Amino acid sequence: MLSRTVRSSVRNQLKRACSSSSALLLKSTAISATRSFSNNSSFYKPTVKNTKTVASNGFLSFSRSASTAVKVPDMAESITEGTLSAINKNVGEYVAVDETIATIETDKIDVEVNAPVAGTITEFLFEVDATVEVGQHLATIEEGEAPAGDAAPASESAPKSEESKESKESKPEPSAAAPAAPASPASPPKESPAPAKSAPAPPKAEAKKDSAPAAATFTNFSRNEERVKMNRMRLRIAERLKESQNTAASLTTFNEVDMSNLMEMRKLYKDEFLEKTGIKLGFMGAFAKASTLAAKEIPAVNAAIENNDTLVFRDYTDISIAVATPKGLVTPVVRNAESLSILGIEQEISNLGKKARDGKLTLEDMTGGTFTISNGGVFGSLYGTPIINMPQTAVLGLHGVKQRPVTVNGQVVSRPMMYLALTYDHRVLDGREAVTFLKTVKELIEDPRKMLLLQ
Repeated sequence: MLSRTVRSSVRNQLKRACSSSSALLLKSTAISATRSFSNNSSFYKPTVKNTKTVASNGFLSFSRSASTAVKVPDMAESITEGTLSAINKNVGEYVAVDETIATIETDKIDVEVNAPVAGTITEFLFEVDATVEVGQHLATIEEGEAPAGDAAPASESAPKSEESKESKESKPEPSAAAPAAPASPASPPKESPAPAKSAPAPPKAEAKKDSAPAAATFTNFSRNEERVKMNRMRLRIAERLKESQNTAASLTTFNEVDMSNLMEMRKLYKDEFLEKTGIKLGFMGAFAKASTLAAKEIPAVNAAIENNDTLVFRDYTDISIAVATPKGLVTPVVRNAESLSILGIEQEISNLGKKARDGKLTLEDMTGGTFTISNGGVFGSLYGTPIINMPQTAVLGLHGVKQRPVTVNGQVVSRPMMYLALTYDHRVLDGREAVTFLKTVKELIEDPRKMLLLQ
C-alpha cells in the first residue's frame, strides 16, 4: 500500500513537471526575431507569431525582413534642398515599386520621391513644409508583400459610415417631440392674464436697439486679411526678376505688326494640318521662327555676357517660351528652334506647355535658353514691357490682336494689329541692332512667305 502511494505521488509530480516544461517550450517558440539592418548598425526586435504554426513545428523559428531607407533624391547640380510639399502615402500603407510617396518642391521644379522597393511604410522623418536636403533619410519602408486583407477595411468602413448616418438621422426625432412636452405647463398663463398687458413693452425697447446701427459704417463689411507663405518657385522668380533689373541695362523698343496675312494662312491650313499631323497651328511657331531668322542677321540678340568681360555668340537658338502655371511663371526651352519648321516648333511648344500645366517639367526642360518669347496677348494684354530672362540678352513680348484703323495705300482700313515689344540689354545690343531685329520680325510676320525664302 505504501509503495502504491509513493508511485502515485511520483507520477503526479512528473505530470506537473512535464506540463510546466511544455508551457515554457510553447512560450519560447511563440517568439520569433526580426532583425533590420541600416548602414553600420542593427537592432533586434521580437515579434509574436502564430502559436499554431509554432506548435506544429515545435522548433524556434526566425523571420528576417529588411527595412529600406528612402532618401531625398538628387535634383540637379545647382539644387541642394527643397520643401516637402506633399506626403502621398500614410504610415502603415503598402506601396509598390516606383510608386510616388512624397513630393518635394524646389525653386524650379517639383520632384517626386518614389519607393525603391515594395513594402509597408513604417515612418516619415519629416512633416509637410519641412526643408529637406539631398541625401537625407526621408522615410522607411519595410519590405514585404501586400497584406491579404488590405482592401477589406475599406469595404467594412462603408457600412459603418452608413450606420452612423442612419443613427444621426434618427436622433432628431426625439428632439422634435421635446417641444410638445411643455404643452401641459403652458396652461398656467391663462389663469393670470395680468402679466400679458406688460408683455408688449420689451419689443419696443428691442426695436430702438435694432434701429441704432442703421447707419452704414466700414465695420459692416469684411476686413479680413490672409497671409500665405511664398513657395520656393515664387521666391526664385522674384529673386531672378530683381537680379535682371539690377544687372542688365534694360531698354525696350516697340513696333506694331499687321496680322492679316498670318491669320489668313492659319485660317486656310489649320484644319488640314490638325487632321494630318494633330498639331494646332498657332502664332507662337511663326514668331519663334521669325525670331531665329532675324537672329541670324543680328547675332548679338542671341549672345550673352560671360564673367562680365566676355561676349558669347552662338550659332544655334534655344527659345524659352514663357508659360503661366498655378505656381508661377516657367520658361521651358525649345532646342535648336532655328532647325525646326513652324509646325515642328508648334509641336514642341504644345508638348512643353502640357508638361508645365501637369507639373511634369524637368530641370533639363528649362535649362539653357538663349532668347525668350512671352505672349501676354493670350490674357488680353494690349501693351507691356517684358523683363529680360538673365543671362539672356533680349526678350520678345507679344500682345493682343485688336482691330485698329491703319493707312494702307493711302486708304484708311481696319486691320488686326498687334503691338510688339523687345526688351534688350544695352550692354550687348545697341539701339540700331535692336530696332533692326524687331523690324525684321515684323516684316516676316506680315509676309510669312519670306520665311520660306530665308530657310
